[in-house]
Order: sequence, then structure tokens, then C-alpha cells
Amino acid sequence: MRYRRSMAEGGTWFFTVNLADRRQDFLTRHIDVLRQVVRQVRDRHPFEIVAMVVLPDHFHAVWALPQGDADYATRMALIKAAFS
Repeated sequence: MRYRRSMAEGGTWFFTVNLADRRQDFLTRHIDVLRQVVRQVRDRHPFEIVAMVVLPDHFHAVWALPQGDADYATRMALIKAAFS
């Protein structure tokens, strides 16, 4: 499958990320782990969290990437992999 993605360097992005099993509450039950993972990814791949709302089965986030950087996909993949 090929995804169509905008590649605006230094852009601001809105995400919604769902758990595979929406009946679970892992995000709020393990919020400390999620915070740690996001912090670690931000340390290696800087971005600004403009807003973030964490619910039991999904989260919404607005990120601003640094100028010259459009690679939000790597950041999200690293967060998903580390939290999983």
C-alpha cells in the first residue's frame, strides 16, 4: 500500500493513534511509560508538542517539527514500537 503524505518541512501535524484493541485502557494505565517513551524519542528526534490528549484507548497530538525536518513518521514509529 502506498500512502500519500505531505512533506512540509518544519510543519505542524495532527495525529490520532488508536490501540489495536480499542477495548483496552493501556494508554492511561501506563501513562508513565508513554511519557517516558515520548521524552526519549524527543531527545533523539526533536519536536514540539503543541497539544496532546491521552485517552484510555487512543491519543490525539499536535506536533511542530523543526525547520528543515518533515520526518514525523519515524518519530511516531519509534513511539509505537517502544510503547508496544
